[in-house]
Amino acid sequence: MSTGMVTVVLIFSVPIIAVITNFFKDRQKIKLQVLEKELELEKLKNENFLLETEKMKLELQKMELDRPKEEWVEK
Repeated sequence: MSTGMVTVVLIFSVPIIAVITNFFKDRQKIKLQVLEKELELEKLKNENFLLETEKMKLELQKMELDRPKEEWVEK
């Protein structure tokens, strides 16, 4: 009876282990996808920051160029 019990446990443990392994693989794949999306988002945020900084720099240069004209006209 003991040998039969061991055989039954071994037979049922293989599919259970396969299910558990697939679960952990799928979970890792999802985590990887989340990390990839977060990385993509951070890249977009950085690109946006650089564009905004460049825009502000250009606006500041424009203001500096316009300022002397205004000061000259007022005098």
